[in-house]
This record gives sequence, structure tokens and C-alpha cells, in this order.
Amino acid sequence: MSKKLESLLELSKSIIHIENINALLDQLLYQTRRECKADAGSIYLVEEGKLRFSYVQNYTLALREENDRQHLYIDKTIPLNTESIAGYAASTEKTLNIPDVYNLPDDVSYHYNNSFDKATGYQTLSILTSPILTASGDLIGVIQLINKEDSLTFDEEDCDYIKHACDLASGAIERAHVSNETFMRMLRVAELRDPKETGAHVKRVGAYSVELYDAWARKQGISDSEIRITKDPLSTAAMLHDIGKIAISDKILKKPGRLNEEEFTIMKSHAAIGANLFSKSHLTIDRMACDIIGGHHERWDGDGYPAQLKGNQIPLTARIVALADVYDALISKRVYKEAWDEQEVLDYLAAQSGSQFDPELVELFLSIQDTIRVIRRRYQG
Repeated sequence: MSKKLESLLELSKSIIHIENINALLDQLLYQTRRECKADAGSIYLVEEGKLRFSYVQNYTLALREENDRQHLYIDKTIPLNTESIAGYAASTEKTLNIPDVYNLPDDVSYHYNNSFDKATGYQTLSILTSPILTASGDLIGVIQLINKEDSLTFDEEDCDYIKHACDLASGAIERAHVSNETFMRMLRVAELRDPKETGAHVKRVGAYSVELYDAWARKQGISDSEIRITKDPLSTAAMLHDIGKIAISDKILKKPGRLNEEEFTIMKSHAAIGANLFSKSHLTIDRMACDIIGGHHERWDGDGYPAQLKGNQIPLTARIVALADVYDALISKRVYKEAWDEQEVLDYLAAQSGSQFDPELVELFLSIQDTIRVIRRRYQG
């Protein structure tokens, strides 16, 4: 069996069970970069008639300070036309192999947008771009491999590989979209019940949680492959942290004033109710959701709810989401409150280290504020 075929089979096995779209794109990009020896890569997905810059990996940028991950959250869309490299591949459904993006032939319709290079200090040279299509021919997105490591340009084997990889991935991406949409429907129901649980809020909490886990895992020396496996369910499960509020009456949920003792007791039941929704499942994402939903109101000192768990008795993922959720609630403007100043929020987290929050996680969270700020800008609303 050829090395390329073995790699395609490995790719197929690695993505077939991934349900989180971000984790799937991460794995697709990782595998294709590794096989084609590309320094970097990105994926655009079709969204509302445009191509949205949805995922990026970059080995050179990863060698910078470990907390310099802001490039992962660049918010950019491009028109679905032939004026850009990704747009051309999408519009024509052709694979493009470009040896030097800064020296394109005069007779091509596309040009290279160097905004990413300017924003990050990266130097792009060669690009291999291919459309991702469904079995019926509908456009899902575009994958780009950037800067061949051991030569100036990508070769024909690389072109063939990326085409086959895109064919393999298309079905998995469609399934992940369906799975993601199921969870998003649950979140939209929660948003209708509780205006505080906006789509932007839960996306920020999901992204904060992934970044905080990444910082913690790298400090522990956990392998990249294990980090990717955990990120798969964490992003989605974190977004479901308050799903149990769908069972709380509007009288309590939307009360403008302070809750009385009886009302607060009822409100606190949302953690156990939400966790119970996922408690009977053996799926990884459901088990993690159960831990997060049931544990993100616990406190490091044991004074939280619903089970008064203390310290490491609280699942790591729940401790992470607890911190991410409180941070976003304080720094965001709500109907009932103004946004806190950023320094006020950070001072509060530091003051609650060792009492409300895991002190190790607080220290790590404070150290990744550049990335956290980019996430806030990426998911405004």
C-alpha cells in the first residue's frame, strides 16, 4: 500500500467520528499539512454566500510565544468570486498550485490578499488551494496549504492528495454541520427563554474555554493529539453550560429584580436539570456536557452548587467553564448591568483565586489575555 493511500485511510479513520466542526477542520488541516509538508494552512467555509476564514494552522507562528494564538480568531470574509485565490478555487471548482503568490501571471483574474501576512508578520510564498465539495457537487468551502517546507512549490502528488482528502472530508463536514446545528437549535431555544444566554455569549465562553484548556494542557506536557481530542467536545459542551435554564419558569428567569431565597433555590436547580439531560449517554461530548453543566457553578472552596464539590473534585472542564462564564458575564453589557472595566474583571478573578476559582486556571487565564481580547472582538454581540 502506498504512503499516500495509507495517509488517506488514516485521515478517514481520524475524522469519521468527529462531531465538532472546528475539531474536524483542525484534523483535516493537520493531516493534509503533515502529508504535503506544508508550514501552514487555512480553511474557508461558505457562509451566507461568502467565504468565511474559519480555521488556520501555522507552524512558524506557533513557534512564537506559546500564548500568541490571536491569529486563530481573525474574522474575515471574502466574496465568492474569481478575484481572490480562495474565491477562484471555489468559483471554478479547480485546484490551484501557485509557486509564488507575490509574482502571479498577468493574465489571471485573482490576486493575493496579504492582510494576514501584514497582521501576523508571516511571509507567504507558495499556496495549494482546493475546493471542498459535497457528493452532489455543492460547495462547502476551500482548503489552502501554505509554504511547502522542503521545496519551493507543491507537486502533482500534493495536488492529487489534497483533492482526495477533500473528497473524504466532505461527508464528515456535512455530518458535523448537522450535529452542530442540532446543538445550536438547543442553544437558540435557551436564548429565547433567557436573553442573557445569547449566541455570542456562548460562542465566547466556548472559545475562552478551549484556549484556557490549551494553555493548561501545554503546561502539563499533554500531547498535541490528546489536546485535539479534548478540544473536539469541549467547545460545544461549554456552549451548553446553562441549557438547564429552559426548565426554569419565565417568572424567575426574567425577573428584573433580585431573586428571593425560594426563587434562587429554584434557579439553582438548572445545573442538575441540565446535567440530567446528558447523564444517560455514553458519547464523549455528552459526558463532558454533563460534567460542565452540572459543575460550572461549583466553587473551588466547596461553597458552590449543586453538590458542594471542592477543589479537584470538580471536573477540570467544569472549572474551566466556570471561569470563562463569569469573566464573560462581568465584562459584557447586559440588560440589567453595564459592562465592567477589563481591569476590574481581571482584579476580581485574581481576588477569587483559590476561593471561587481554581488558582492555577486563574493564573493561566490572566496570562492569555491577548487571545481572550481577540475572541471578544471576534464574537461581538
